[in-house]
Amino acid sequence: MDLTYTDEEEEFRARLRAWLGKALPALPPKPSPGDWPGRRAYDMGWQRALYDAGYAGLHWPADAGGRGATPTQHLIFLEETERAGAPYVGANFVGLLHAGPTVAAEGTAEQRARWLPPILRGDEVWCQGFSEPGAGSDLASLRTRAVRDGDAYVVTGSKIWTSHAEVADWCELLVRTEPVSAAVPKHRGITWLAMPMDAPGVTVRPLRTLAGSTEFAEVFLDEVRVPVANRVGAENDGWRVTMVTLSFERGTAFVGEVVACRRVLGDLAREARANGRWDDPCLRRRLGRLSAEFRALWRLTQWNVSEAERSGGVPGVGGSVFKLRYSHARQELYDTAADVLGPDALDLSREWTLDRLSSLSYTIAAGTSQIQHDIVAERILGLPKGR
Repeated sequence: MDLTYTDEEEEFRARLRAWLGKALPALPPKPSPGDWPGRRAYDMGWQRALYDAGYAGLHWPADAGGRGATPTQHLIFLEETERAGAPYVGANFVGLLHAGPTVAAEGTAEQRARWLPPILRGDEVWCQGFSEPGAGSDLASLRTRAVRDGDAYVVTGSKIWTSHAEVADWCELLVRTEPVSAAVPKHRGITWLAMPMDAPGVTVRPLRTLAGSTEFAEVFLDEVRVPVANRVGAENDGWRVTMVTLSFERGTAFVGEVVACRRVLGDLAREARANGRWDDPCLRRRLGRLSAEFRALWRLTQWNVSEAERSGGVPGVGGSVFKLRYSHARQELYDTAADVLGPDALDLSREWTLDRLSSLSYTIAAGTSQIQHDIVAERILGLPKGR
């Protein structure tokens, strides 16, 4: 793979950099972390600005409403927006980075026309209704039930860790449409639905994290009617569709954060020089090793994005390698930040302190590290399944 940039790609970088220089000073003040309606409005405003400028959905295919940009242009976009301090996708994370791409890959023409343009324009927010209190990391053990009733499914159950549920318009929802039995293993009988969050019977209860934020929620579903037309893929084929969703979530959804971590690493080195911690040779070695780690992760990101392009836009199991290593590297980065800050690492007003608390979730979010180890062992290395 050629990792150098062409003249055309460098021109794209220059145009993007010039646009960012004009667009970012015009942004309104960023709302407080706990103001999720305000944050939704802020994030969606930025998404609309990207859309109007032709930068929304660069990584989406043109026939899905995206710009059909090359993988390298997508990576340049991430590099330049992070370098300029532009807003991240925020409340649009689920819709833009994995629900939308799943609909693009698996949805009907009508579904693509209905759901994809509002995601790209910043008109609608999606949340993820996968995890359940009783399923843990074994997602296929989900129990939320959907019973067919004419042209609708009647859904009853509950979800947990539902990202951005309190400000979402839609939920990518996994339900069980056929009970587990001797003839139906747990991975079958699952269906992927798009559920409107304002439907009668939907109750959202925000969850406060260790860092004090409420970007997650419990969602309770009491005989919620979801149109059959909102089913993505065939009935009982939801596990296969879910693997498409998770391949996006693990393979490409975190690529922007690798760029952010490389920036944080440079900031840590400058802070260590300023407060005297740079004199510690052990700390310098940790910073050097982390620099090499994130450089390697960025190269792996480039490879994963290019492989996804060659395979029709859907990332492969290599995303599990990335997710596994990135989760631990991010935790190591913020453990090192605590060493650099010293006593200030207990100050919750420091951004790195809050980031350290949130980093603890990364070995669980988007599939636990144990699950990623199994995927790598079985699907990449070809080792036998455990009994």
